[in-house]
Order: sequence, then structure tokens, then C-alpha cells
Amino acid sequence: MASRASYRDRAFVVRTYDFGEADRVVVLLTRHHGLVRSVAKGVRKSRSRFGSRIQPFVDIDVQLYPGRNLATITAADTVAYFAGRIIEDFDRYAAGCAILEAAEKLSYSDAERGSSLFDATRDALEQLQSPEQHPTLVLDAFILRATEHAGWGVSLFHCANCQAPGPHKAFSAPTGGAVCNNCRPPGSADVDPETLHVMWLIQNGHPAATDMVEQVHRLTTAHLHWHLETAVKSLKIMEQA
Repeated sequence: MASRASYRDRAFVVRTYDFGEADRVVVLLTRHHGLVRSVAKGVRKSRSRFGSRIQPFVDIDVQLYPGRNLATITAADTVAYFAGRIIEDFDRYAAGCAILEAAEKLSYSDAERGSSLFDATRDALEQLQSPEQHPTLVLDAFILRATEHAGWGVSLFHCANCQAPGPHKAFSAPTGGAVCNNCRPPGSADVDPETLHVMWLIQNGHPAATDMVEQVHRLTTAHLHWHLETAVKSLKIMEQA
């Protein structure tokens, strides 16, 4: 039987849990191999070689040896450390946790889309470092970009149903975004067209005013939850804070 070769990849830790007396199961969002479940052996010991690097908000270059159920982390080097300013501020920490959880739920196996998701995650965590960036808008921009990479892009100007040009004054997550008066289904949300414009701005990397954060976040999370068909727990923590 041919031996399985180890490989290196860039990764973010999206989730961990203790395993045995000294090990830890680490779920990694990798750049080229999608979501990888791995084990870091002995990482909970004080003399662990790379325990300080296996944590959220750190871009790591990791070496993995494939296993039947879990890969084994054999080496890890820090590429970029984003945790400092994130963990010092609750709003940024909550947004960062939501970014990682959403990235895990949106992950896919093919390399091209996987690298796009990894890069979007990295960009979002890097932006959370800046005091000039509103953490909720950083999170919402990530969700809009990541869902677009997943094939669930939201329509923000044209009607999601008939493609009539806007601006429109209603939003329907099941339909795919903005909807015109003729196509508006029951249950659609009334929306200020400027809110949709702000969503377009942040999705495309442009600066945006922060006076519509609440409305933007409500529509963005509705879009995400409709397509995931499951809740992102970190978002609920943000909303309760």
C-alpha cells in the first residue's frame, strides 16, 4: 500500500475541542484543501512546540499528515497574527468569531473556490485590526462576498426575480435580494434603497457610512441564514450583546 504523503497549506483555525489527555482536535479552513479535521498531538502540554500558533485569528502555514479520520498536524508556522486587536475588543471578537463560523459553514472542497473563501476570510480578519473599520460592516461585507463565491450572490439593484432595474424598496431572501413591486412575495421586508446601496458598497470594498449598520446587518444575515438553512451561533451572540 502506498504511503500517504504529507502536505503543507495555509490555514485558519475555525474550531477546536479537547481530545484525550493532551491532544486537541482542530478544524482548519485551508487555502487549497477545503475544511480539514486534524489533531494537534500534545498541544495542551506547556512545552508544546506549536501550541501558541494553533489558535483562532492566526494565519498559519501548517504541515499535515493525512489519516483515516483525522489528519495530524506535524508543524505550524505563523504567517500573520490578527488576534491582538480582535480579542481586546468584544465587538471585534464577536465579529471575528462569526466570520470563522460562517466560513466553516460555507466551505467547499474545490481548490479555486476554496482559495477565494480563504482569501476573503483573511481580508476580513485583517480589516478587523483597523479601528477605522466598523466590525459589523466588516462581517457583513465578508458574508456578502463569501456567499457570492458560493454561488448565492444577492441582487442589490436589479429585481432578483424579473431583473427590472432599481432602486427597489423591498427585499426577499428566498427570492434572492431586492424585489420590485410586481414581483414582491408575501413576507418581503420593506427597505430603504440606500440600505441596499450600502450593502453594494461594502461588498465591493468601498467605504460606507455607518448609520445604516443595523438595517444592513439584518438583511445580510437573513440572506446568509436562508441559504445555509442553519443558524450561525456567533451571530446570535452578537445580537444579544
